[in-house]
Parts: sequence; C-alpha cells; structure tokens
Amino acid sequence: MNQILRIAFFALIVRPLMMIVLGTNVRRGELLPSSGPAIIVANHNSHLDVFALMNVLGLKRLPSVRPVAAADYFMTRRLRRWFATRIVGIIPIDRSKIRREKGKHPLDPISEVLEKEGIVLLFPEGTRGEPEKMDEFQTGVAHIARRHPEIPITPVFMHGLGKALPKGEALLVPFFCDMFVGKPLNSQLKKRELMNQLSVSMDELAAELPVEAWN
Repeated sequence: MNQILRIAFFALIVRPLMMIVLGTNVRRGELLPSSGPAIIVANHNSHLDVFALMNVLGLKRLPSVRPVAAADYFMTRRLRRWFATRIVGIIPIDRSKIRREKGKHPLDPISEVLEKEGIVLLFPEGTRGEPEKMDEFQTGVAHIARRHPEIPITPVFMHGLGKALPKGEALLVPFFCDMFVGKPLNSQLKKRELMNQLSVSMDELAAELPVEAWN
C-alpha cells in the first residue's frame, strides 16, 4: 500500500469533498476508536460511506484503517483493483475462492489486520441498499467477534450519503451527511444476542435523526 499517495488522496480530495462540498456532522465522535485493534460497523447506502468514515477518523489513524469489501467487485479490473487496495486499502474478501483453498477461512484476512492492530470497517448489510434504508444485517460481524472477543465493536449510523451518491448513480449531488456514533457493543455475547444488540443500537442511533431529515 502506498501510504504517501493514500494520505495525499484523503487530505487533498476526500477531506475537502466531505467537509466543504457535502458537509459532515458527527455526533459523539469521541466514541470512535483512537487506535486499533478495533472494529467499526456501519450501515451502507453509498460508495461514499467508506470515505466519510475514513475522513472522520482522520489522517493520523488513516494508515491503520482497512475497510472490508467484496473482491468480486473491486478486484476484477486493474485500475479499480489498484485504487481499492493501494489507496483505499480494502481487505478484499472472496468467499467462494477462499473456501476452495485448503486450510483457509473467509475471515482470515480480517483477523490478520486486527492482529496487526488495524481498525476494520465493516458494512454488515453486505451491499449498498436503497437510499437511506437499512437492510437486515448479515452475521459475519458475530463470527469475527467470536474470533476476537476482546476487540470492541463500535456501531455507526450514517444518513445522507445514499442521496448524495446512491447505488447505480455516477453524478454526485451535494447532500449533508449526518453520522451518529454509538457506545461499543459487548463482543463477548453469543451470536444471536450480539446481532440483536447491534440491531437495537442501530435503530436507536437512527431514531436520533429528526423526522424531517428523512424526507
């Protein structure tokens, strides 16, 4: 990963975009992890979600931040693969390929980053949903928690980016981003309890948004 190019991209392009063109309001930003290992779980409406989170974490934490992303989308074209891995720093997950390789598990790449004190960004919906609507969360986060029960999981609810750059659109529309950070979840809970806690936490964070903001 080219850290110089990465820092320059986020400092000169992402930060002005998120802070000036769109605008970002963060509630309880102090609850975001100051260092790794840590896991941040957020809803997913737009490609901008990753950039918004990484921008809020700041340039100081940037070298340790790694978003989880689908290999079958980001690793198929040379330029896209270079940008995703070298600039954004994704952890590419290709379950179908990894499962065929003896002795490997789909979550191994994530564990490797956490063991190196990285900050992992997870989007449990699995894919970008309809603008400003949350789909059911997949249970991958619970399996990671089982592997790393000592690592905190911080929930983050975001609103606005699904309207700024929704799925399937290429034209950016200036739209304010609201970001709500919740208290860390208990990673030692059993799978069903943890997923229920995550769902409740996200609903509570979403409820902080004024009703008129949904319209």
